[in-house]
Amino acid sequence: MASKEIISSKDAAEAGGDVTTKVVDRSDSDSTHTQSSSPVVQKPKQTWRSYFWDTLDKSPEERRFLFKLDAVILTFASLGYFIKYLDQVNINSAFVSGMKEDLGLYGNQLNYMVACWTVGYVIGEIPRAESTYYPGIQYVIGNRKDELAKRSCIFHASGSIGSMFSGYLMAAVYKLNGESGFKGWQWLFIINTTISLPIAIAGFFFFPDVPEITRAWWLTKDEIALAKKRMEFEGRANRGTYTKAKFRKIFTSWHIYALTLLYIFFNNGSGYGSQPAFSLWLKSEGYSVTAINSYPTIASAIAVVFTYIYAWTSDSVFKGARWPPMIFSGVVNIITNTSLAVWNIPVGWKWFCYIIGMIGGGISGLTFAWAHEICSDDNEERALVVASMNEMAYVVQAWLPLIIWQQVEAPRYHKGFITMVFIAAGLIVTSLSIRVLHHRERARKARSASLE
Repeated sequence: MASKEIISSKDAAEAGGDVTTKVVDRSDSDSTHTQSSSPVVQKPKQTWRSYFWDTLDKSPEERRFLFKLDAVILTFASLGYFIKYLDQVNINSAFVSGMKEDLGLYGNQLNYMVACWTVGYVIGEIPRAESTYYPGIQYVIGNRKDELAKRSCIFHASGSIGSMFSGYLMAAVYKLNGESGFKGWQWLFIINTTISLPIAIAGFFFFPDVPEITRAWWLTKDEIALAKKRMEFEGRANRGTYTKAKFRKIFTSWHIYALTLLYIFFNNGSGYGSQPAFSLWLKSEGYSVTAINSYPTIASAIAVVFTYIYAWTSDSVFKGARWPPMIFSGVVNIITNTSLAVWNIPVGWKWFCYIIGMIGGGISGLTFAWAHEICSDDNEERALVVASMNEMAYVVQAWLPLIIWQQVEAPRYHKGFITMVFIAAGLIVTSLSIRVLHHRERARKARSASLE
């Protein structure tokens, strides 16, 4: 009697071909019949075109699907994060543009304002687990490994663009000083109020959720099936339930502790504790309000460029490795913050340190991309780890600037710059440790799989 052997799509992909479900007829003819085929493969073949954009080496169906996904998720995510940073940074732009003098904020009031915002952010995240904006987007944006870093970093770069726009907007609206009885810095808040709502409304109608539960009207059934297959090939587990065993597994693993520590070092090692350090130095040097708000945008622009460089090199040149850009940014932070801690340095070098000192912020997307990959086989762990990374980083950020970035010590911030050197060193050590731990874990899983 003829026998038949089913060859799985995974086996077919590992053989280097397209994903197919084949029925091999072990009869006398021993013929092979392809019953169905899929436009997605487990290990996409990459050519030089992928160095520019990863979809160029994929099938027309997958390319069309990713175009729609990027047009909605990436656009919405970036606009939302742009607005978030525009609103968040405006307090600093207003502070250096007259608010300090008009309200008599000559102590550490700016520190307290930022701390109040941070505490509210932390409290607001607790009941939502992974669904506050940044970790929520990073959770949903979890594409395949060769796509992940670029999209995570494009999303993150929109925050730096928001910071840039805040400076330009403040420089522009300052000319409205005195109009309708409002100061120039007050007009900044008035204008920002009208920008956010349309984006939030659009997100409600367009945001697709994760593949296994999506009901997005702009995705076809075939595209939803394709999305599920892509996540299956990545070993990305579907949603499950939290149980005692699940919590025990998560909290006895190194994942949640090492990745959370990594993001604490990142989040508190860049951005000068949310203080406008560069702007305050310019103000102490007697620059105009326009210059005080415009020159720091150069640092934000360079941070955007380096964010994209980190993403593209990580996905292509470094073959998916996330740690090399982290080491680079840590070294740069050590150099720039050591120089600023010394303070009495050539003016040209001080300009360089302030302008280059923000490029470490570009690795945020890589830290989340790494977390997605490390926790890919457990959806609940992935959600909890991503949430923990963001939550604990802001817990530290709520109190640390009150100690090392006190407004009364501006613009020198000696304690702050010295602390940044040690945090950068911690970032380097933690990223290298995670690399070693992840390598050992993957080797152990490979050995276990070979024995089965």
